[in-house]
Amino acid sequence: MENNRVQSASASRPRRRAESPRNHYYTYIVSILLTMLAFAAVLYGGLPKTFLISFLVLLGFVQVLFQLAYWMHMKERGHFFAIVGLSFGLIVTIFFIISMLYWTWW
Repeated sequence: MENNRVQSASASRPRRRAESPRNHYYTYIVSILLTMLAFAAVLYGGLPKTFLISFLVLLGFVQVLFQLAYWMHMKERGHFFAIVGLSFGLIVTIFFIISMLYWTWW
């Protein structure tokens, strides 16, 4: 009798679809393409230095978002506190960088 209740309770819950490795392949390919784009931008040499640095930081930020979303599974449910912790760490890091730049340049 107990076994039937456990089976009926688990049968009533919607089954979670397993994530296919296809998303990991796509993310890996996008990461390789972003890295190749960064190398191409540096090797080209004709870009202004400030644009190049901004472009590389943007590419790195996009790559970090892909890594967090797909490889670290942050896009799934149940990762609220991890996302809050990473967001807080990002805010502290940005504040620290701005403080150090202000301290050394002025």
